[in-house]
Amino acid sequence: MEGGPDSVCVLGIDLGTTSVKAALVVGTERGQVVAESCSRETQAHTSSVEAGLQGMEQDSWRIIRALNECLAALPQQQLQRVSHIGITGQMHGIVFWKRDQGCKWTEGGTGPIFEPEEVSHLVTWQDGRCSPAFLSSLPLPQSHISLATGFGCATIYWYLKKSPDFLKSYDAAGTIHDYVVAMLCDLKKPLMSVQNAASWGYFNSRNKSWNTDILKKSGFPVHLLPEVGDPGSIAGRTISAWHGIPKGTKVGIALGDFQCSVYSCLTERTDAVLNISTSAQLTISMPSGFQPPETPDPSSAVTYFPYFDGDYLAVAASLNGGNVLATFVNMVARWTEELGFQIQESAIYAKIIKAALDQNDSRLSVHPTLFGERHIPEQLASVTSIAASELSLGHVTRAVCRGLVENLCSMLPVQRLMETGVRRVLGSGSALARNEVLRQEVERIFPFPVVYGKDVDAAVGAAMVMFQRK
Repeated sequence: MEGGPDSVCVLGIDLGTTSVKAALVVGTERGQVVAESCSRETQAHTSSVEAGLQGMEQDSWRIIRALNECLAALPQQQLQRVSHIGITGQMHGIVFWKRDQGCKWTEGGTGPIFEPEEVSHLVTWQDGRCSPAFLSSLPLPQSHISLATGFGCATIYWYLKKSPDFLKSYDAAGTIHDYVVAMLCDLKKPLMSVQNAASWGYFNSRNKSWNTDILKKSGFPVHLLPEVGDPGSIAGRTISAWHGIPKGTKVGIALGDFQCSVYSCLTERTDAVLNISTSAQLTISMPSGFQPPETPDPSSAVTYFPYFDGDYLAVAASLNGGNVLATFVNMVARWTEELGFQIQESAIYAKIIKAALDQNDSRLSVHPTLFGERHIPEQLASVTSIAASELSLGHVTRAVCRGLVENLCSMLPVQRLMETGVRRVLGSGSALARNEVLRQEVERIFPFPVVYGKDVDAAVGAAMVMFQRK
């Protein structure tokens, strides 16, 4: 086993959109190493009574059940040596609870566990109940991030206007990972990191405070807002043993999953992180001392996320990544079916990649924004420079892959990376890992060495943050 029988462990937990992951990280001569990890699907999606089809909610009880299953599957002898717990999860979302009845502690198979009690559903970051018209009716925030549907404060405003009785049932709110920290440490008032607060809206990252005056004037229930602390700080200590983890274990303030994912692989300020999974992100560290503009530019493709130690990440977050390639493969499958043939999508994927590898170049130009982009939602995909000689599957696949990388670079240009001092690109994500054509286009477009293999992992990142604070 890595780290030796007596080495101290740090536990990292990621409460994700579809699954919960836990990772035990130990220190070795080679640095921090993942000794054990486990994940469980939450299967928590549920319907929203109030918001209908626009709502996107998850059952908080099922998420905590998945968390308990995950921890029960980790080796007891290592959990008993955990000194710190780092917790992260999906940003923007919100869950409500009663402070004195948030959970009940019971005896599980691996020692004491807690289960939710007076807790609402989690309204996730994907929630669509706040229409553009509704958002424009709200007071203008004093924040560097534009307000969007799915943001915690926007959701509270929605309940205030559409279902005020709902809010009367609760006296605390936070992200799902803030809730877990509050339960573990029995916090009388929830504590939230600057990272999560910025992702809720109506938060000024410069002075680390909520827009209380603006909110109060519009009747917003400011008593629901958590207190705010620095990412990496300690929120409290566990009030009970938990799955064999000792009582009194230090628990970090809950962190943003994006920041933890970047932290898990970003070793140098001169690295850029390129992640292409279902969607795609290109991220760089801003120079020390950087402050974002006081008001957001709605047309800008770059968002500034609070990171650690007062630093910021510049993030181009594209809605178009592996999902575009999946849609392309699905289209080819449907066409072949209409022609009377049956072929598995996995077989199509392998064949189009092989065909594209045989076509080193393509003048065909694909702008692949099938799903729009947050800063220009109305601009969808297009194909130009269509020549009769470049209509093979190989040419089209090559052009789609190039278009995906070029789209990210249009959001955060290579020139800007060079000006910021980037020297290397760290490539990660499932779409990049399984698609050699995409990797070729990344290497063609970026004038830096590209390093693959170190995947982003928010649970590991959360553990690494706490390791640094030991």
